[in-house]
Amino acid sequence: MSVYTEVGRDDLIAFLGDYAVGDLVSYEGISDGIENTNYFVSTTEDQFVLTLFEQHDFGELAYFLEVMTFFYQHGIPSAHPAADRQGHYLKKLCDRPAALVLRLSGRGVATVATAEQCAEIGHILGEMHLAGQEFQSRRQNERGPQWRQDTAHALLPHLDADSAAILRNELAFQAGYADLDLPWGVTHSDLFRDNALFEGNELKGIIDFYYACDEYLLYDLAVVVNDWCVDDHGLPEQTRYQALMRGYLSKRQLTEAEQANWNLLLRAAALRFWLSRLQDQLFPREGELTQIKNPGAFLKILQQHRDHPLSLDFA
Repeated sequence: MSVYTEVGRDDLIAFLGDYAVGDLVSYEGISDGIENTNYFVSTTEDQFVLTLFEQHDFGELAYFLEVMTFFYQHGIPSAHPAADRQGHYLKKLCDRPAALVLRLSGRGVATVATAEQCAEIGHILGEMHLAGQEFQSRRQNERGPQWRQDTAHALLPHLDADSAAILRNELAFQAGYADLDLPWGVTHSDLFRDNALFEGNELKGIIDFYYACDEYLLYDLAVVVNDWCVDDHGLPEQTRYQALMRGYLSKRQLTEAEQANWNLLLRAAALRFWLSRLQDQLFPREGELTQIKNPGAFLKILQQHRDHPLSLDFA
């Protein structure tokens, strides 16, 4: 959610004129995240997040907005797009596809999540996975196993010997990922703490569905555990981990195959974000306000899963 495209006030006023949202009061760029250009926009009638999409075209974006609308309609607290006067969710602004999304109350979890927040996010993720079985549109994971393999090979020449050895070993270990027989469906695939808005321990909504895709449901859970439950050393903290998992399992039980492949999916999720952060660090894009996150954090998480597989025994 960095700012790569600067939006002028007059351009924004003209853009908002196609919506029944009142007049522009103020707007400011958002520096969190790394993929798209985002602004907070306040009008005389409401508050919004304006997103200009830097890497997706109009055809791709229809899927993401459909996902957001689907979950909103199925009782999942989530951001949903505003339609213009013609009923369209997508428009063009500064030569980019753009969407205006209602801004939810609450704030992302900036530091360590509480056990109560972990339980709540686990619970709502389970509900999302159940509701998502009815979602009909399909989209492959653009950061799936083929992307991980291709990106790894591009990055290997730039890594130190130890990191390169770990990466090669993980590629071999995860070689059969695409052929696993696991439950799948529409997933958020990027449900980090800054994408869940809380007031205290009450979840107000989930945002940033722009990595939504068809994936193993267990992968979605692994992404969440890897962010919500680890300490600064990449080591899962048991109170938060057990709270999150119990919250999830209260809605959806894991199959035997999922239990058997838990360590593999945790490692695949850690590898995906290690690689994407390495890519951003080694090959940064220019932006007015950008934030490149530390790839070393996910290397630590990956190493912990390699050395200390997480238990699913919560007795």
